[in-house]
Amino acid sequence: MSHDAMSDRYVIISPGRNEAAFLRRTLDSVIAQTRRPDLWVIVDDGSTDASPRILQEYAARHDWIRVVRRTDRGSRSVGPGVIEAFYQGLELVTLSDYEFVCKLDLDLDLPPRYFELLIDRMRAEPRLGTCSGKAYFPGPANSSKDFRGELISEKIGDEVSVGASKFYRVACFNQIGGFVRQVMWDGIDCHRCRQLGWIACSWDDPELRFIHLRPMGTSDKGYLRGRFRWGYGQYFMGTSPLYMAASAAYRMTRPPLIIGGLAMMWGYAASLVSRKPKYNDTDFRRFVRRSQIRSLLVGKARAAAEAHAAGAAVWNPSAPAIKHPI
Repeated sequence: MSHDAMSDRYVIISPGRNEAAFLRRTLDSVIAQTRRPDLWVIVDDGSTDASPRILQEYAARHDWIRVVRRTDRGSRSVGPGVIEAFYQGLELVTLSDYEFVCKLDLDLDLPPRYFELLIDRMRAEPRLGTCSGKAYFPGPANSSKDFRGELISEKIGDEVSVGASKFYRVACFNQIGGFVRQVMWDGIDCHRCRQLGWIACSWDDPELRFIHLRPMGTSDKGYLRGRFRWGYGQYFMGTSPLYMAASAAYRMTRPPLIIGGLAMMWGYAASLVSRKPKYNDTDFRRFVRRSQIRSLLVGKARAAAEAHAAGAAVWNPSAPAIKHPI
């Protein structure tokens, strides 16, 4: 397929398990998009609730929705399990037929122009490799059916695309080697983008804000387990102890107050003491640590802007794809 023929074509791949409580909300919000996906592959990761029935209902009505069912492994597997399910869906896609690819969670409510606007911004900036809007979750005043009350920002930095909605230029996705099949896949990818000269970002514009119907990090046995896992992920990626301490201190100010940040630090320290494996690329880990120290000195926004400016000299979208060293 020629470049012109595939211009603006995008495919969504959505891994999910037991999402019946939120699934219709996500399906309806994608169907309502002003620029719908050309293909949406939904990987049902062994759901034991009503998810399979709901998915089949929607797939029967929309020929651009394709459902794949995985065997029930008996429990939710975040991190590696989610990415394995994503790649099972990707195997069914000829990625070269598309300009963009999105990994999308099944517990989101997207604004109607979400993908239209992301594509417009991708077209305006050739170096923009991955992007997203910002995630908000319902506050206590909201009921399960009415989210007109308080919405709380998940406070994800502008220098990353949000893991629940990773919108990628296919050329960038291929060049960074895709997602690593490990916890912190959604941090490693954005650092790798900048290392190769691509821009990674997210915007808090009102028309790009989406609702995360289940707050980040709570899908597998609650907040504390999620924050502990996050601490391990930071260790795996190569985060320095100093930056980890600063990050954990900041997270103490976000729900759940205090204990969330402590759980992150515990996960990091436990991994350090037990000498768990790290992402096996010394140059990458050095790049991450330099970026983090710069962020502590001048702030994330300025550090990311400096990295993006420096990346112009190394950006080569035709360079060979890297391979993850694990």
